[in-house]
Amino acid sequence: MTTDRELLARIARQPNQAAGFKQLVRELGLGGGEERRRLEERLQRLVDRGDLVNTGRDRFALPQAAAKRNLVAGELSVHRDGYGFVRPRDPATRERISGDIYISPREMNAAMSGDQVLVEVGPTRSDGRAEGRIVKVVGRAHPTVVGIFHYGDRYNYVQPIDDKLSDPVIIPRGSEVPVETQHPASLRDGASRHRVIGKEARRKKPADLEGMVVDVEIVQWPSGAQQARGKVIEVLGYEDDFGVDVEIIIRKHHIPHVFPAEVLEEAESMTAVIPREEIAQREDFRDLPIVTIDGESARDFDDAVLVRKLPNGNYELQVHIADVAHYVTEGSSIDTEANLRGTSVYFPDRAVPMLPLELSTDLCSLRPQVERLALSCIMEIDHAGEVVAYDIHEGVIRSAARMTYNEVQAILDGDHSMRAQYAHLLDEFLRMEELAKILNRKRIKRGSIDFDMPEPVIEFDEAGLMQGVTRSERKFSHRLIEEFMLAANECVAGHLESHGIASIYRIHEKPDAKSFQTRGERRERHGSGRNPREHEIPQDVHITPRMYQKLTQKIAGKPEERILSYLMLRSLKQARYSEENQGHFALAATTYTHFTSPIRRYPDLIVHRILKAVLTEGASDQSGPGRSRPVVPLDRDKFSAWSKRGSESRGPERKSADFSDGSAADGKGHKKLVEIIPQDELHDIAENASLTERRADGAERELIEWKKIKFMENRIGDDFAALVVSVTKYGLFVEIEDLFVEGLVPIGTLPGDRYTYRENTRQIIGERSGHAYSIGDRVRVILDRLDRVQRKLQFAIAEEPVKPTRKKRV
Repeated sequence: MTTDRELLARIARQPNQAAGFKQLVRELGLGGGEERRRLEERLQRLVDRGDLVNTGRDRFALPQAAAKRNLVAGELSVHRDGYGFVRPRDPATRERISGDIYISPREMNAAMSGDQVLVEVGPTRSDGRAEGRIVKVVGRAHPTVVGIFHYGDRYNYVQPIDDKLSDPVIIPRGSEVPVETQHPASLRDGASRHRVIGKEARRKKPADLEGMVVDVEIVQWPSGAQQARGKVIEVLGYEDDFGVDVEIIIRKHHIPHVFPAEVLEEAESMTAVIPREEIAQREDFRDLPIVTIDGESARDFDDAVLVRKLPNGNYELQVHIADVAHYVTEGSSIDTEANLRGTSVYFPDRAVPMLPLELSTDLCSLRPQVERLALSCIMEIDHAGEVVAYDIHEGVIRSAARMTYNEVQAILDGDHSMRAQYAHLLDEFLRMEELAKILNRKRIKRGSIDFDMPEPVIEFDEAGLMQGVTRSERKFSHRLIEEFMLAANECVAGHLESHGIASIYRIHEKPDAKSFQTRGERRERHGSGRNPREHEIPQDVHITPRMYQKLTQKIAGKPEERILSYLMLRSLKQARYSEENQGHFALAATTYTHFTSPIRRYPDLIVHRILKAVLTEGASDQSGPGRSRPVVPLDRDKFSAWSKRGSESRGPERKSADFSDGSAADGKGHKKLVEIIPQDELHDIAENASLTERRADGAERELIEWKKIKFMENRIGDDFAALVVSVTKYGLFVEIEDLFVEGLVPIGTLPGDRYTYRENTRQIIGERSGHAYSIGDRVRVILDRLDRVQRKLQFAIAEEPVKPTRKKRV
């Protein structure tokens, strides 16, 4: 089978740099259905990656060729008023047309928000934005839609809860009630995926479903004037019922939440007994006082640590990570499901795990006083925080204690009762504190950025009902574990890179020194269809992490700290996964990966799988930092099978001089990587992991906002102390102190004067009084109204603003 590179090169040689599927089948001499299916999958993967554009009628073109025909591929985002924008997937195209493409309601062509579409770009609008029409839906984003069921005499319909999906979904007669009414637990036998939850199983008539939340499978997509049609596959309950909000968010974001029967069977078949032969071939750490340190409610413990002093005065940091790859093997049912999920998703009162509970909370979890398999990174660290030697083992441990952040912090703070309870571990925790401070100083010295922004924590009463929002408290015990995990992640990344092993990296690219938009300007764009004002930055400005670090230090403790920290975060790019190491800007690290959380992150599991392959084949470090044992050259012959797999995915290479260590060079003159997992596969895994991470983050944020709005429902008319976090032509956006709840004070409601917005100063100023409202002002506001549909709050000014004052530094 041809490689991706060869396939792209073949299409590039065609007239108009485009080729049809049947043409490719014929030219490649493909035979039966299996070869054709593999070609279809390869073409779809190239389309998903943006390397090809599906131009319709089974024809595929290079992006630049499609652009010449004014065809652009991208993702559609629809406003609740019916119009939308398409963000081109190709960066060069985005730059050429200066942003997104406006799509009027009449040019949607049955596309829905989130769909991957092909757009024909038309003339530029008066506001400078390109306008176009959707000619093809390449990929659907919403196979299911969650919404409110409404019974009607003529027909039934479901109104989507997602305000970007404004059109209702018609439910034909006979499709209102799920085919089978089963409890989720019964899905273990694989009988049916159609189910309802709890008491709603008794509702058999469509009229009984009026006002209830249901999940609908789309069976007929919208076309022209005809609306989408679907069938109800789940009845979730009423929107205000306990727990239904989480169920809504899970389905709205299409988070896989029910494990297939074969996955559960595979997990249940695994034994907790570790064979003696397995222990005998591993490094034995069972007699050491290793501990786990996690949150109060944590159930999966995937990291354990120990710090010892060495005879030469240096520290030995042991980071032991659950050996998930021992249980989750490549190509297994659990592995396929874990790749699909990408990450565990954590909500305030529950989690959707990446792995079945049999693994995540039992077999793989480093529970106290139980033998567990681990991948162990043992680092020797000097008093400057530098790793001067390291070793990586397949190990076996027995955690001495399950500690919480609060317990460890109490010990570090000198709590007598806690120190007495853990007297046998006291010296261990004090050494951890010493080393963590050293590592933190080293990171700060090299320019690592630490915004240290507080996060909202939802509090529940004994009945599980929300009773408030509090500010999370980040203690040194949290930082201690963070420093140890960062050190291990960086060490493992450097180890794999120094061997020339293809892997997955956690990268964070430096911000573009071109332009930026403020928070308020992004809000102005939402709903206006206009390009927000951009502030140009000189191209010769060399942006470094230290610039951000110095600014965070300068604003620490000031009233505007949270606002400025947020703006700085918005100016940074989003961290992501990649098979290419591009460094981590925020950490000021040249090489970084995720190794320490394989129970809840799939990229970590992949890194474990690669590491275990290297260790199993006996490869040792050939160029890593100061090993404590003799260096043995990497035996590349032992990786011949993987190298063969990898070469199949790279395609033809131009000849280039070999390297002094005998390594071959790739087509760009770089050292050819040993591919335990082919780089094409690593690319797909990294892309999917980044996507599922963003999906999880979005779901977690939305549920927090949902719960905060619900919490505020009974507080209309109450007054609050607030901070002005943004000023726009619409009014003031304020955030309630200590509640992390945000809302708008409309400019027309500001008291005592007629106010206008001054764009040059980013202020709202009274025409007669000259009184100005600015970012950072402290005001007293009253909750005026609440829009449950759009989940927005509107406030009114209760009294004159109090100018910000400098807080005393403690």
